[in-house]
Amino acid sequence: MPELPDITLYIERIGERVLHSRLESVRLASPFLLRTVDPPISAAAGREVERIGRIGKRIVFGLEGDLHLVIHLMISGRFRWRDRGAKIPGRLGLAAFDFTVGTLLLTEPSIKKRASLHVVEGAAALAALDPGGLEVMEAPPEAFREALTRENRTLKRALTDPRIFSGIGNAYSDEILHAARLSPVKLTSRMEPEEIERLRVCTREVLSSWIERLRGEAPESFPGKVTAFRKEMAVHGRHGKPCPDCGAPVQRIVYAANEANYCAKCQTDGKLLADRALSRLMKSDWPKTLEELEERKAARR
Repeated sequence: MPELPDITLYIERIGERVLHSRLESVRLASPFLLRTVDPPISAAAGREVERIGRIGKRIVFGLEGDLHLVIHLMISGRFRWRDRGAKIPGRLGLAAFDFTVGTLLLTEPSIKKRASLHVVEGAAALAALDPGGLEVMEAPPEAFREALTRENRTLKRALTDPRIFSGIGNAYSDEILHAARLSPVKLTSRMEPEEIERLRVCTREVLSSWIERLRGEAPESFPGKVTAFRKEMAVHGRHGKPCPDCGAPVQRIVYAANEANYCAKCQTDGKLLADRALSRLMKSDWPKTLEELEERKAARR
C-alpha cells in the first residue's frame, strides 16, 4: 500500500501537472470505485484544481467551490500520467481524470478492487473522512508521546493504526522500528521516555530519508514504480536476508493479512517472535532464540 513517502511524491508530481488547471471530466470504468452519490461525480466537471493534499493515505483534490475528490489507493491502486484523453486500460483501469493539460489514470491490478473515490462538499464532509491520526512529521514530542501511549498496543499496531498516526503502513513501520532498535511487539505501556523519543526521531528520519530518496529516483518524471518492497530497505520484505547493520537473517511474523519483519539481533535481544498460529502448531518445538534457530538449520544440512 502506498504510504506517506509515496503519497507525498504523488501529490508533488500530480500538483506540478494539474494545479490551477481545469478538470474537464471524470470517466469511471469501475462502478465500485465511487463510494458516494451526493454530490454526483459530474459536479466535478469544469472546476479548477485549487489544492492537492493528503488525509492519512488518501489523496485529496480540492476543486473550486469547496468540492473535494478523495482517493484511497488501498493496496494496489496506482496513478499513471498520460496524454489528454488517454484510453482507460481494459483490465486494470478504474477511472480517468481528464484535465486540460493531460489525463490522470487510476489503475488497480488486484482482482479485489479496493481503491475508492469519495466526492464530498465542504470542510465538515472532508473532515469526516479523516481517521484522526497524528501527522508525525510536524508533531512535537509531547503530542507524539500522548498519541503513542493513549492505548496499550504493540508498537507495530500503534504505528500502522490510522487513528493514532497518519500515513504509516506495514512497510515503513518495519523500517522505523528497525532504525529505533525496538521490537514490533513491545507494548506502548512499557515504553521508557528515552525509547519514545528515539522512536519519534527515527520515525521522522526514516520517512524524511525515503521521501528524499523517492524524489531523487524521479526528479521530474511521474512515479512509475510505487511499491512497498524495495531492495534498499533494511528489513521489510527481506525475510531470510542479512540485516544491513549486523548481518543476522531478517525474521518475520505473519498475522492476518499483514506481517512484521525485524532483526532479532538488533531489535529483540536475539529472541525470536512467533505469531499465534505458528506458536500453537509448534508449541515447545518453536526455537526461542536466533542462536537456537541457526543451530537447527545447521543440524539439517
